[in-house]
Amino acid sequence: MTIQLGQVAPDFEAETTQGRIRFHEWLGTSWGVLFSHPKDFTPVCTTELGETARLKPEFDRRNVKVIGLSVDPLDAHGRWEADIAETQGHAVNFPMIADPDRKVAELYGMVHPEADPSITVRTVFVIDPNRKIRLFLVYPPSTGRNFDEVLRVIDSLQLTDRAKVATPVNWRPGGRAIIPPSIPDEQAKTLFPQGWQADRPYLRWVEVK
Repeated sequence: MTIQLGQVAPDFEAETTQGRIRFHEWLGTSWGVLFSHPKDFTPVCTTELGETARLKPEFDRRNVKVIGLSVDPLDAHGRWEADIAETQGHAVNFPMIADPDRKVAELYGMVHPEADPSITVRTVFVIDPNRKIRLFLVYPPSTGRNFDEVLRVIDSLQLTDRAKVATPVNWRPGGRAIIPPSIPDEQAKTLFPQGWQADRPYLRWVEVK
């Protein structure tokens, strides 16, 4: 299956380290981050899971539920989580999907057609409360994911949904935003009564909170 931005995230049922879930029901009214791992006991993913556990309060603050996936069974997940807690200093505090039959991995296009069929592509999906996929990132096996960037994108998506703006290169929370060209000046006067700075007719900077 080919995943595209804006489509509804495929629903599924699966066993996890925190019980059986139906994905859409589990998401509820939250944002979601679904991220896959090739298999258990892999070194790069061990560091990623520890970091995600450390950052869970940041995800919670943004109303984001995090869930991981690996093609290994639940008992292996449990043993791996013990290693993660010991080596990374943070116990895994979110569910991990056990996907030994690769149903979820294949549903989300996580299995590379030219790779070992037991190895999932290391993908991150950001899903909004309407169940729509708003971002996906694919990483090579040798490069650890940057969860600061995942949080930055979530901050941008939540701001742009709420304030009807776009965010520029390297934007961080508190930085200036951009009024999209699809919003004419007359409408912008209503949406942004604080005014804006126009470097060009198509490049209008605005301060938003």
